[in-house]
Amino acid sequence: MDSIVSLCKRRGFLFQSSEIYGGLQGFWDYGPLGVELKRNVKEAWWRDMVSCHDDMNTLDGAPSPYAMEGLDCTIIMHPQVWKCSGHYDLFHDFMVDCKETKKRYRHDQLNGRWVEAKDKKIFVTAPAGDDELEVMTKRALKFYNLRNKNIDDLKWDGDSTCLTEIEDLSVVLGPDAKQLGTLTEPREFNLMFKTFVGALSGEEGAAYLRPETAQGIFVNFKNVLDSTRHRLPLGIAQIGKSFRNEITPRNFTFRSREFEQMEIEFFCHPDKSRDWYQFWRDRRLKWYHDLGISGDNLIMREHTPEEAAHYSTGTADIEYAFPFMAEGEYGELEGIAHRGNFDLRSHMEGKLDENSDTLEVQLGEDGKPKWKGSGKDLSYRDDLTNEKYIPHVIEPSAGADRAALAFLCEAYTEDEQPDDKGKMQTRTVMKLHPRLAPIKAAVFPLVKKDGMPEVAKDVYLKLKKDFKVFYDEKGAVGRRYRRQDEAGTPYCITVDGQTLDDQTVTIRDRDTLEQVRVKIDEVSSIVKERVEG
Repeated sequence: MDSIVSLCKRRGFLFQSSEIYGGLQGFWDYGPLGVELKRNVKEAWWRDMVSCHDDMNTLDGAPSPYAMEGLDCTIIMHPQVWKCSGHYDLFHDFMVDCKETKKRYRHDQLNGRWVEAKDKKIFVTAPAGDDELEVMTKRALKFYNLRNKNIDDLKWDGDSTCLTEIEDLSVVLGPDAKQLGTLTEPREFNLMFKTFVGALSGEEGAAYLRPETAQGIFVNFKNVLDSTRHRLPLGIAQIGKSFRNEITPRNFTFRSREFEQMEIEFFCHPDKSRDWYQFWRDRRLKWYHDLGISGDNLIMREHTPEEAAHYSTGTADIEYAFPFMAEGEYGELEGIAHRGNFDLRSHMEGKLDENSDTLEVQLGEDGKPKWKGSGKDLSYRDDLTNEKYIPHVIEPSAGADRAALAFLCEAYTEDEQPDDKGKMQTRTVMKLHPRLAPIKAAVFPLVKKDGMPEVAKDVYLKLKKDFKVFYDEKGAVGRRYRRQDEAGTPYCITVDGQTLDDQTVTIRDRDTLEQVRVKIDEVSSIVKERVEG
């Protein structure tokens, strides 16, 4: 993972936000190559899911044909949206503060073990992770003022346990504290970024940056339905920024405070919803495979009833074996949730009680809805059967940033290839799918003379009308190839002495290293065919 992070900085894929001021944790900037990669990921998703969707025929595995439309909703919405959706009440973590170090930790992300030495028993903690036991041992030795040679003096009692299981915090040694009992009782911390709309800075002007894009689709469901006159089933897609005030952003861009989502809310008849859920699970998994992610690194994991969201009657995660995870572990790449009619009902009637078996409206002390809904009818009437119902929803929710990171990790490869003198050298190559590659082709003149640069520039300008391409005439051609291999460029086009005789150039394939000669007039169509497959 360190090699990937280093390459991302060196080649201009990703930079730490505000780096010249020391950076801002949990925020990342996409550089010249990174912005193209992320745009290509989003464009591939939008083309495959929305703009090029075949709504005339039944796709493999689908119960019937269906329509797809798009939206672009605002980042700041009416505060009542988040109260009815449940985010205002439920979207929080429990945190503990250390009174000694002034640091804050998620209550459920601290683990610890009981240990005794010098007639004193304590619960020593460390952030949950692969090295937590090693960290706990070092912390215990330091607390008891013991050296490594006295490690056997530590008497451990039991396995690693989450801090949530410990009631008496007075015997707890915080992760960075020197004294016992410095951690406060856990307190709720809302993950939504709060802001203020207009000139009012009090609660009457309070609003929130959206923590997900889904709710904008739900509140516009009727608008889309009425303006497009589609029948159900209907998918509504959106790509956009979301914000979550993560306490411990980590693992490069995997967990960030500002990120971009690619979400679909798929509205269908309740009787067909389980079939549609299965269809979207399979289709979304296949999309990652088609764009180059190996089956060994990608799994589909069905949620257990205990971990499923309060609104969900079925949820599966597409997970990827990111390099920063322990062997055999996977991180969430995309979730596909069967949300039932929870969201539409909530925005109609008021926030539903997630703890009630039948999802009744949650009532306040006055017996009225705790958070009042819009009162608008979001049901659907089938004009063919006259049946009226509240649609069920299937939600494939993908992260554009996590997808870009997964494609980067999957693409990173090191192999051995001969240099200009035939000596074997380690080659770093980003084997990105041509659709996702930031630069589709690079154009080189073999040397900077004999008219080759002029021909190469002409080829470059013709290709640039259709693709992101790169022109390079600096250094030996072998080194130019290596630079493009690191950037993930799938095709390099070289103008050489033969070009001037027969108007042909060589096209080098990044992965196979095969070089073929083609007519200059055919270069654009050949590259286009290879990129679009």
